[in-house]
Amino acid sequence: MPKKIKSGLIQMSLPKTEGEGTIEEIKTAMLLKHLPYIEDAGKKGVQILCLQEIFNTPYFCPGQDKAWYASAESIPGKTVERMQEYAKKYSMVIIVPIFEKEQAGVLYNTAAIIDADGTLLGKYRKNHIPHTSGFWEKFFFRPGNLGYPVFQTQYCKVGVYICYDRHFPEGARILGLNGAEIVYNPSATVAGLSQYLWKLEQPAHAVANGYFMGCINRVGEEKPWNIGNFYGSSYFVDPKGQIFAQASEDKDELLIAEFDLDMIEEVRSTWQFYRDRRPETYGKMIEL
Repeated sequence: MPKKIKSGLIQMSLPKTEGEGTIEEIKTAMLLKHLPYIEDAGKKGVQILCLQEIFNTPYFCPGQDKAWYASAESIPGKTVERMQEYAKKYSMVIIVPIFEKEQAGVLYNTAAIIDADGTLLGKYRKNHIPHTSGFWEKFFFRPGNLGYPVFQTQYCKVGVYICYDRHFPEGARILGLNGAEIVYNPSATVAGLSQYLWKLEQPAHAVANGYFMGCINRVGEEKPWNIGNFYGSSYFVDPKGQIFAQASEDKDELLIAEFDLDMIEEVRSTWQFYRDRRPETYGKMIEL
């Protein structure tokens, strides 16, 4: 029997930004803007839904304003608990990327993974933290300390890799070795800097590791930071490296696609990358 999955990605622009309300009001506006899209995904039978990086705030990292520390919240906490209600309502796995506060002064860029019965399965913390070209993330986030977990959901095995992580093949390989069938990469990336890599790196990860990927980007300009245009173009790519569904560059959108996980077996039976690995020769990678 084919192992079909229906998955969704939501790309979203800001309804309200700095100077247009308190941080809590900005977060609430972004959450409320997402809810109809989440409801639509559930009504259309989406089994696994992923939101964009730190989905309920602006991408505030072009600045270094400690006021945004107040936007961090615990996991579980108010936002994740609300998403658990939607997951249970629609029997839908939801991946919820937020700014996580573990304790005072200990903050992470994190995605919570909620199973289709509303259970919080765990979380992934972004491992690779950029600090360059207006992406001053080290001011806000500690590097992840949970490794590269894979979560057995009711539908399949899911991994998460967040934004800048995608530039590093090592973690992408570990997710495959840990059994991921689909890896989601919620992102915030702008035109001009790494746009040329957007459709190169993740298809390459999918091919090298024989899994599907769902890749999400924000939409529009975000003032007052004006780092550039978040160009959307969220997409799904299969283990052959083919992009088979893609969203627009410039509008809020729920992208839905169906795919058959049996392709993983087909591809890995052709390209025996896992069989032919030589980990005993790779020691130099961690010596340098």
